[in-house]
Amino acid sequence: MSGYDIFAWIVLLILLASCVGVFCIAGWLPGHIARTRGHPWAQAVTVAGWVTLIFGLAFWPLALIWAYVDVPAPRKMEDA
Repeated sequence: MSGYDIFAWIVLLILLASCVGVFCIAGWLPGHIARTRGHPWAQAVTVAGWVTLIFGLAFWPLALIWAYVDVPAPRKMEDA
């Protein structure tokens, strides 16, 4: 193997590791955002982030948007 072959393998391994890292961060991101923002359905957002990333990449942005949605506070009943 020449020096070019070794360099190509190193570049390929770095590229593969980078792709795996980006995939993991993308799956982790919606759930992390939901937990830090105190979302009431943070666990569901986490699951949606991973499931949509693995099975249907087109719906992953919906999980990310869901992590940022503020759920309205329950209304208090006023005394009549």
